[in-house]
Amino acid sequence: MQAPQDTKPRWERRKDARPQELLAAALDQFVERGYAATRLEDVARHAGVSKGTLYLYFANKEELFKAVVRDNIVVTIGAAEQDAAAFDGPSGELLGTLLMRWWTEIWATPLGGITKLMLAEGNNFPELAQFYNDEVVARGSRLITQVLIRGIERGEFRPVDPVVMTQVLIAPVLMLMMWTHSYMPTCDMPPITPQAFMDTFIATTVAGLQAPAP
Repeated sequence: MQAPQDTKPRWERRKDARPQELLAAALDQFVERGYAATRLEDVARHAGVSKGTLYLYFANKEELFKAVVRDNIVVTIGAAEQDAAAFDGPSGELLGTLLMRWWTEIWATPLGGITKLMLAEGNNFPELAQFYNDEVVARGSRLITQVLIRGIERGEFRPVDPVVMTQVLIAPVLMLMMWTHSYMPTCDMPPITPQAFMDTFIATTVAGLQAPAP
């Protein structure tokens, strides 16, 4: 027996999905154009809707940008926090998993373009920079710091300054992101495989952090 067809108008059937479509279009535009150059009418056009439809969901460009960050990056950080809290294995394994996850789920994807955008334009939009720092940078850094403290307290890591070490760990991955989204495709350098870079970086980091055998 043939399933009955959905007779609702197309716009009504897509109503629930429309905010996600707008966020996907906004992500494309922010990454391609930057924050200052992105216009709401371009986002709406890219999503195939009117500008008025966009305003039904987002009051202005700043709120749209925040929604893109929260719906993608902040959600990923929240899931990582939950997984880290439930993890009962070695701290080195947890640290490596989190660093690789940050790379594969954020910085290796178009979402890495949002970090690049904030590095380039954050000074021009201080309120937006503060939002990104509070909800992404500080929260992600805090998670790494907590894992380092965990490893030190369990005797798995040697006693390092966890706050300083967090920044040491973030810097190489941030540079890899910049290479991937900016310099790597155009500069005259030997090819760098991001996966090989991350594997080597994580293995070296975990080995360096290991506490000496008693």
